[in-house]
Amino acid sequence: MKLKIFLSALLTFSITAITSVNAQIDHVEPPFWWAGMKNPNLQLMVHGKNISSTKVVLDYEGVVLKSVTSIENPNFLFIDLQLSPDVIPGKFDIYFKNDGKTVESYLYEVKKRQPGSAQREGFKNSDVMYLIMPDRFANGNPGNDYIEGLKEKPNRKEPYGRHGGDIRGIIEHLDYISDMGFTAIWLNPVLENDQPEWSYHGYATTDFYEVDRRFGSNEDYRKLGILAKEKGIKMIMDMIFNHCGSEHWWMKDMPSSDWINFYPEFKITSHRRTVNQDPYASGSDIKRMIEGWFVPAMPDLNLRNPFLATYLIQNSIWWIEYVGLAGIRMDTYPYSDKHIMSEWNKKVLEEYPDFNIVGEEWSLNPSIVSYWQKGQENKDGYNGNLPSIMDFPLQNALSKGLTEKEDWGTGLIRLYEALANDFLYPDPDNLVIFPDNHDMSRFYMQVGMDVNLFRLGIVYILTTRGIPQIFYGTEILLTHKESNSHGHIRKDFPGGWEGDKVNAFTGKGLLKKEIEIQNFFKKLLNWRKGNPVIHTGKLTHFVPENGVYVFFRYNMDKKVMIVLNKNKEDHHLKLKRFNEMIGGCSKGKDVISETQFNMKDEIVVPALTPLILELQ
Repeated sequence: MKLKIFLSALLTFSITAITSVNAQIDHVEPPFWWAGMKNPNLQLMVHGKNISSTKVVLDYEGVVLKSVTSIENPNFLFIDLQLSPDVIPGKFDIYFKNDGKTVESYLYEVKKRQPGSAQREGFKNSDVMYLIMPDRFANGNPGNDYIEGLKEKPNRKEPYGRHGGDIRGIIEHLDYISDMGFTAIWLNPVLENDQPEWSYHGYATTDFYEVDRRFGSNEDYRKLGILAKEKGIKMIMDMIFNHCGSEHWWMKDMPSSDWINFYPEFKITSHRRTVNQDPYASGSDIKRMIEGWFVPAMPDLNLRNPFLATYLIQNSIWWIEYVGLAGIRMDTYPYSDKHIMSEWNKKVLEEYPDFNIVGEEWSLNPSIVSYWQKGQENKDGYNGNLPSIMDFPLQNALSKGLTEKEDWGTGLIRLYEALANDFLYPDPDNLVIFPDNHDMSRFYMQVGMDVNLFRLGIVYILTTRGIPQIFYGTEILLTHKESNSHGHIRKDFPGGWEGDKVNAFTGKGLLKKEIEIQNFFKKLLNWRKGNPVIHTGKLTHFVPENGVYVFFRYNMDKKVMIVLNKNKEDHHLKLKRFNEMIGGCSKGKDVISETQFNMKDEIVVPALTPLILELQ
């Protein structure tokens, strides 16, 4: 009787180990799943010493054991299950047997989905993303800065070190994010990065199912998703399929010889991403680009291995369901096998039809970027199924357009011509647009620390087509005068650490211009939030002349005229040219200054000033 009680108690744990010299379980992934998913198939990766020598047995109504596959490494098994549409959420044992005797078992759970989970709304044009690097935003729990057993220790003095920002710090400042007017949060990766150095950025995953403990726990991440949703803020997760970290647990016990590309004699990728579209590309060039490692610390994953592909696709769906995500941002998108990436998009969108996914293709050529977007009719027949792309061509046009001298082919004309290329995209409104991000110089630095040019650029990003993204600290003119290195670009948000002399959350210690820009953002973001004309209205623009760019956003209910005056003096803007858009409107009120303009013959646009005129 005592033995039965003892065994029953052990079953309350995720893994129930029964003493055996023949087999043991170290990982079962996904660790649990949900009932009622559209795809009834589920593949479990089981990792443990000699686990392939066992026979798998389970008995749970609504769950069918379809197959068990062993591969090269005897320490891995892949279990294929089929869940019926009416499977009842609950727990059941998966037994691993040798000679009819149970040597290991795992208590698996099929959870109940949240109501409406499949119909969740993805990020869209009405949203503005706030991009946060968790390690650099706010340290809500100094107690997790140092974690025994993890390789890298905290060092806030080192630009590339661990500074201690975490998920609790983000939770504690959700009110700030909401009050500013942001409606979505994109966090740089939060999964475990147990690398010996430079692990703060999160792009070298060492466990695909665990949040890095220096950021918090899986439950902390889930709590952030719940609390953010309560404030009307959507969560976007940064993911990486191209590579993992060199310290990932499976690098010490590789599932198969083809799990990692160019292993063990790694080669660095050529970074020649155009091989994906190039009709004349050689096979060796394609292989070097797609299979080469990003850097030595990031082994390249072979997505053509069907078990790995399924593993990563299920991992995405697991995090969407677990955290309540509204979107995914996929890192280094064109570096992975493009056919598997297409299948990934397809599988995710089948489960969540209104979800959104944005891929990073850092090319300045819009024809290269547009190749990936869902619905593109490519000559090679490829359909990437990817809903959204990062609009790097527009970012480049913005930076150059504001800083170049106005001439026939330079200056603001670059913005005009960037939008003129929208015919290349199946859905230009679903591009993510941005003045800067975590991989480039901050926008304030790009425009030579000129506050006026900065304002012009921000107004453009928040009023043109697309889904805006703002990097944390941009709203307070954060700089990196020390250098253009990533460690300085990604510096700590002031006020996120106890003892900070400057606190941008409260305004304490900020310079006058920094407070003004912060208030400028707050006013503009909250105005944008309540104006569907900016979200989904049509856009008509006019060729820039004399250092002035004019465009309109309009729908059946409202019309807004945006004027960007790049000149160092006031500009008398004749309105006759814009009659086709102004129509019978006689007045326009500027959203920023609240100045009223008479729209009869001309308006005087102040020097280096943007206007957002709500026409009446």
